[in-house]
Amino acid sequence: MRQSLRRSCAACAKSKSSCDLRTPRCSRCIKRQVECAYANEPSTGPATSGWQNGTSTSPLDGSGTLTNYRFGSLDPFDSYPQTRLPKEHVQRLIYGFLHKIAFQYYPLDLNATSNPFLVSWWPLALGDPALFHVSLQTACLDEELLAQKGFQTSELLMVDSVALLRRKVEYMSLAVQDGTMNSVITLATIEFGKGNIKVGEMHVNGLKRLVDMRGGINAVRQTSPLTAKMVSWVSMLIMGHPQFETQDDFGIGDGIPPISEWQFDSTALDDQLFDLSTMEVDYAVKNVFNRLRNIFQRARNIPLPATQLHDLTCFVIHRLLLSAPATALPPPSPTTESIRYGIILYMFIAQGPTYYSHAVIQNTIVVRFMEHLEHLTSTPRVYDSLDVWFAAVGMVASAGTAHHGWFMKRAQDIAADLQLGNFGDTLTHIKTVLWLEKPQSDDLFRSHWDTIFDFKDQSVLPDLSISVSPYSSSVEFI
Repeated sequence: MRQSLRRSCAACAKSKSSCDLRTPRCSRCIKRQVECAYANEPSTGPATSGWQNGTSTSPLDGSGTLTNYRFGSLDPFDSYPQTRLPKEHVQRLIYGFLHKIAFQYYPLDLNATSNPFLVSWWPLALGDPALFHVSLQTACLDEELLAQKGFQTSELLMVDSVALLRRKVEYMSLAVQDGTMNSVITLATIEFGKGNIKVGEMHVNGLKRLVDMRGGINAVRQTSPLTAKMVSWVSMLIMGHPQFETQDDFGIGDGIPPISEWQFDSTALDDQLFDLSTMEVDYAVKNVFNRLRNIFQRARNIPLPATQLHDLTCFVIHRLLLSAPATALPPPSPTTESIRYGIILYMFIAQGPTYYSHAVIQNTIVVRFMEHLEHLTSTPRVYDSLDVWFAAVGMVASAGTAHHGWFMKRAQDIAADLQLGNFGDTLTHIKTVLWLEKPQSDDLFRSHWDTIFDFKDQSVLPDLSISVSPYSSSVEFI
């Protein structure tokens, strides 16, 4: 093996597998009982045993932050940046990030050779002390949450992450790097998850300025698709509304781009599909609905890759939220708004959690959805397939919340009015509106409707707000 800087042993490098860098043999070589050879000894630098005795080998100022760290000062024989943690602890956190966190954050790609947190994010972190500390912090928080013994180590990593990041943003060339943006959006997520909402929002506002300095979110996407996706998606989750514009239907503009399938010509309307053209629906919403339906129909023959679905979801939700009426005057069309928020919730369900839980913003959307459905039913009307679809989406999206019972009762009334006898009858209606064929997609919706059909005495219909939760169920998304 040639003498050059390696970030894995020879065996892992040859098989293009991730290596946890354990010495004298990594866990993969131990499992396969093969020789484990490193060109360079993986190390975090000087042993930090003094940290366990209350001292540190790293220079600190009075506030306990790193002050003398110089970017670009890494020992060429170190495989990753120095930290104030013992080497064994760092290597355990590295293993946790590479084998667990990377796939928790990005469950859209479970392949270790293509998951962007392994092939894009991690190589940046190995050369970026701030991003390295932030990455370790995510793995450390996961450990500490499981151990339930406090957050001492992750707080230490947070202090050092912020100190290192502040040094970076002092220099324009470093401030606008992909690694800097990755660090900031991750810190924003951590603070938001801790309940420090204002701090999380402060990070997002700072990040938006960095994106502007780069020329917009699409310019960021040219160098790092992962950074652009995570920044646009997570900033929306934290702030509760989109922080970046979208491009137009033809991909023109500096905002979030549509996927290529968005521009395909719509197929002729299937006679078996619910016809939206006869309803008074605003063009912005009808346009999204029709293009989505066309994409979903094509996906029956050529399935959408998970990463493509994420890009589509991000674009659609941004587009629909950005075009929502800013005021209640004049009163918006309840049909238009019910379809708008129904589509948004369906896209959340179809994609599932990515990077970070979308439960907070989804619950907000559920409330808006309910308000417009109430308005929609305030005038006499005949139930149809669209109402079945509304109820189905609402039940799944509200599972685990106090709003679930409201949708269950609504679904019960619709089923009785349309004389639906089983889930098969219901699914026929749902699929005529908007439906993406995916494994387990039927099962997720079935669990709610079967409860309605299984209980003949509708007066004792159970409340599934606890028993069927999308955050604990094994089929939390489709």
